[in-house]
Amino acid sequence: MATLYYEADADPSLIQKRKVAILGYGSQGHAHALNLSESGVDVRVGLRDRSKSAQKAEEAGLRVTSVEEAAKEADVVMILLPDTEQKSVYDAQIAPQLSDGDCLMFAHGFNIRFEQIVPPPGVDVSMVAPKGPGHLVRRTYTEGGGVPSLIAVHQDATGHARELALSYAHGIGATRAGVLDTTFAEETETDLFGEQVVLCGGLTALATAGFETLVAAGYQPESAYFECLHELKLIVDLMYEQGIAGMRYSISDTAEYGDLTRGPRVINETVKEEMRKILSDIRDGSFAEEWIAENKNGRPTFNALREEGKEHQIEKVGAELRSMMPFISAGRQRVEDVSGG
Repeated sequence: MATLYYEADADPSLIQKRKVAILGYGSQGHAHALNLSESGVDVRVGLRDRSKSAQKAEEAGLRVTSVEEAAKEADVVMILLPDTEQKSVYDAQIAPQLSDGDCLMFAHGFNIRFEQIVPPPGVDVSMVAPKGPGHLVRRTYTEGGGVPSLIAVHQDATGHARELALSYAHGIGATRAGVLDTTFAEETETDLFGEQVVLCGGLTALATAGFETLVAAGYQPESAYFECLHELKLIVDLMYEQGIAGMRYSISDTAEYGDLTRGPRVINETVKEEMRKILSDIRDGSFAEEWIAENKNGRPTFNALREEGKEHQIEKVGAELRSMMPFISAGRQRVEDVSGG
């Protein structure tokens, strides 16, 4: 059974006694910095020179400094920069500032799991990873709630790394919802697998293939878009709220019968075998090596595939239909306004 922690399990004073540097002020960075500050923690935000986020952070009442200065001042350093930027920033600006007893934190385990960052032995290395976007971490905190989070310890130099991570999680509101104990390897591997096979890669490929199949059979692209992409939100919301069984209860018997009998024909043993291969690529480091090399070479494959996707018919049809539904873009604007960067 998984170990779950709640408010009664955390000691808020542990993180309140430390100086915390939040490196980055994007979706997660703004939420962590503001929530911790309002929980009585000494926070500074470390940003690169000429960062567009500096003004937002300062207007929110936070002290902004350079990444190097923030890491030098703090004894808890939370890295909330993009995965592909963390190693270079760590090597140049963070590592020289670390001392024994400091704590290096992450919200995703990629750079530790694949040994892009190798911290010194006298430093605690832990993870606090909210399972939701930053705007939700921030909003639920202000409403008195929280977003469930994961914690993990990679290196326990002081003997108190887990307790400090739990105190940090408490400071951003996570213990109000529940904190799951995991490992860097489990978080990283399951996160990459979920993104590639289901949440992003699998879902977008499935929706696109369904759209292409209907259009090739002579149906209107608009009808294909509604059936294969637009209505996904309705089904996902039902599963999010009630689970798969709850979703099936809410749809028609015809839809449920089609789900139960035809779904396994699409996601069959051949597909599952490909899933196992993808998981193997993640676990043995092949995907990480490929992605790191792609970035070093200027992202030629990534950029080409991104542009190809933007030009697909499903995107053009979708843009036209969404322009007729202003309530969709209104919801997106509200999220952007709240996120702060």
